[in-house]
Amino acid sequence: MDLFQDHPTQFRSPRAPLAFRIRPRTLSEMIGQEDLLGNGSLLRRLIEEDRIQSAIFFGPPGSGKTSLVNIIGSITSSHFITISAVTSNVARIKEIIAGARNRLANTGKSTLLFVDEFHRFNRAQQEVLLPHIEDGTIAFIGLTTSNPFHAMAPALLSRSQLFQFPALSPDSIAEILQRALTDPDRGLGNYSSAVSEEAIAWLAQYCEGDARRGLNILELAIVTTPPGEAGKIIITAEIMAGAAQEKLVSYDRNGDEHYNTISAFIKSVRGSDPDAALYWLAKMIRGGEDYRFLARRLIILASEDIGNADPHALTLAVDAAQAVEFVGTPEGQLALAQATTYLASAPKSNASYLGLKKALRDIDKKPLQAVPSHLKNVPHRDGGAASEEKPYLSPHRYPGGWVKQDYLKIKRQYYYPTDRGYEAVIKKRMKLLRSNQTGL
Repeated sequence: MDLFQDHPTQFRSPRAPLAFRIRPRTLSEMIGQEDLLGNGSLLRRLIEEDRIQSAIFFGPPGSGKTSLVNIIGSITSSHFITISAVTSNVARIKEIIAGARNRLANTGKSTLLFVDEFHRFNRAQQEVLLPHIEDGTIAFIGLTTSNPFHAMAPALLSRSQLFQFPALSPDSIAEILQRALTDPDRGLGNYSSAVSEEAIAWLAQYCEGDARRGLNILELAIVTTPPGEAGKIIITAEIMAGAAQEKLVSYDRNGDEHYNTISAFIKSVRGSDPDAALYWLAKMIRGGEDYRFLARRLIILASEDIGNADPHALTLAVDAAQAVEFVGTPEGQLALAQATTYLASAPKSNASYLGLKKALRDIDKKPLQAVPSHLKNVPHRDGGAASEEKPYLSPHRYPGGWVKQDYLKIKRQYYYPTDRGYEAVIKKRMKLLRSNQTGL
């Protein structure tokens, strides 16, 4: 059977890859995508009621799109045909449409067409389908890893229901792997094997939401590892990493190694060593650390250890965090590396942080100061009302944007700018201003 033939069932050869053999056969066997396929969800209702007319499934590889289409093909009352956009052309599409029209006229049976790699169709090929989808000659499911708003003709896009399949979570991947290990008919249950929890956890994180990739690596690890003395195949995290052709980085995201490595990273940035900072960053990336966690640490570093010595550092760190959210993995590591090297190379100052700590200590340990009357949130104008002890003076009305005025009844200094970076400019300005005020 090839991709051009009618496809009522999915044949599973015993020599087919594990990822193909273990595909779910029913909706109840689907793991992950609960938001799309949970009880009462729109897509599940459409499938169960056999009412799909025109739909696009899009998302990264290994997220369950093809598996779900095969399930739909096995339960639909429509005549189910699957083709690949890679190898099909307009002539083949017209042939399918003609067959669908005759089938509907002669038997009353509708046709459901599944187009794999739909983004490979050009606009002309897509528009051949359009009138026949619209008049009900065929129902249609397109599958793509590309953004449909970029890959689809607007007219077809507007007539299709879009269902986005996010990458599977590590927990879902781990559940799929465990099912494959225990299934004796389609999985690896006939192998006498013991796969450590660490190995499953590593693989579930490593394959980045791609169940197909995880299953392929699991199968390779099982079938290529010789049994031990007791006749059992023992799969450790190191063996799993070898099957993936990746070096296993010893890194427990919830243990001492996590805390020790992030500590080394923070201290390397603080110590202005971009090379060491990149090394620890690389270790955490290879160890499967959450990119968002790293981005948050960089934002904290920018304020805590650089501050006003380079005010741009915080902006760059926040931009890096937004870039990570926007592009995801693995490309987000580029933004993390840029922010890491910038922050490590920037002049350092924790004056803002120390100033806040001193102010907080005063709040906690000393009597609270009342807000001076001229700073309270009441209507006023320069010159003050008769009831005011002292008027509020707006700095914008005075030369240089500054006027001598008290902002605390008991004056205290918390912020001591350093001589490093831009903070040296701030220090010079504050010195000039403070020299015109008493008590400082």
